[in-house]
Amino acid sequence: MEYVTAGESHGPVLTGIVSGVPAGLSVSIESINADLARRQSGYGRGGRQKIERDQVQILSGVRFGTTLGTPIALQVANRDWHNWTERMAVEGEPPANLVREVTPRPGHADLVGVLKNDMDDCRNILERSSARETAIRVACAGIAREFLAELGVGIFSYVTSIGDAEFVEENPMMDCIHHSPLDIELSEVRCPDPDASIRMKSAIDAAKREGLSLGGTFRVVVTGLVPGLGGFESGPERLTSQLAAALFGIQAMKGVEFGLGFESAYRPGNQVHDEIELDATKGFTRKTNNAGGLEGGMTNGMPLVMTVAMKPIPTMNTPLSTINLDTLEPALASKERSDVCAVPAAGVVAEGEVAFVLARAYLKKFGCDNMTDIRRNLDSYKQRLKTMSR
Repeated sequence: MEYVTAGESHGPVLTGIVSGVPAGLSVSIESINADLARRQSGYGRGGRQKIERDQVQILSGVRFGTTLGTPIALQVANRDWHNWTERMAVEGEPPANLVREVTPRPGHADLVGVLKNDMDDCRNILERSSARETAIRVACAGIAREFLAELGVGIFSYVTSIGDAEFVEENPMMDCIHHSPLDIELSEVRCPDPDASIRMKSAIDAAKREGLSLGGTFRVVVTGLVPGLGGFESGPERLTSQLAAALFGIQAMKGVEFGLGFESAYRPGNQVHDEIELDATKGFTRKTNNAGGLEGGMTNGMPLVMTVAMKPIPTMNTPLSTINLDTLEPALASKERSDVCAVPAAGVVAEGEVAFVLARAYLKKFGCDNMTDIRRNLDSYKQRLKTMSR
């Protein structure tokens, strides 16, 4: 299952095509729209979210709510396009009063993009590199999420820090599965702890007053996975590498940890590796989950736990210094309308990226043509594992 997206931040629409989807999968537009709304929410979001009301339109590959086994085309309209029709026109000559973007923002794709593509206007780069593109990613990921849900797999995320405001968990690799989804989604920063949520909002308020932006960390948790997804035979087969690549493909992500992550480097082996035990109903399991659900590049049946770090957004109301591309003189960076903090939204995007990786792993192991065969193959595999553990 793969996806490709097209569209600019201020173009008419964002478009996505999802291929490799098995036939017979129920698809809910309502569920996809709910995820789009989650992506738009969060304390610290900017003015663009007041304009957009993201809703998906499915154009192909689904009939009467069920997939046909053919490519699925999805579309999300940009309401802000009406304010940009002249500046983002597909045809014709640039208007005489067109203002080019010539003061690239430090930390953004602006400068490197214009150098790479031999451009003289950063808008040609920033329109596509903008995180607005993640709206259609989330819509596409709705297909992968529906597929995994049919197989008993659940995915959620929550914020663990914004700036220096942190949600400290005593045993995060085990405690994470007990957080209430309702508590997470009712928090304006998508953090299940009320006290930490207040501190995070205060940090965002302080940054806004100073014209700055803030990054942070969030955790993605996946439950219901069978052991043996992924592979140990080569680097590309390992789910560790596939998941990391997918998460780093999201704009502004700077770090990914699996399980204890970097903490593993500071502990002796007996405080890192998860001892194996045999449960009468679950089969082989682990006493702890320091590995975060992955061993040897494969799922081990424990919850998959990843922590992701997002840098502050490059656009700030107190801009950094840069160089004007026309004059080659020092200048202040451009100020595109932007968020103060988008960490809560990034968690929703990351859920979708993880969903695609895991959907591909299930399809590779249990077949890819239709849901009936996939469910039967999965049930047979689960039964074999039960037999092995007796």
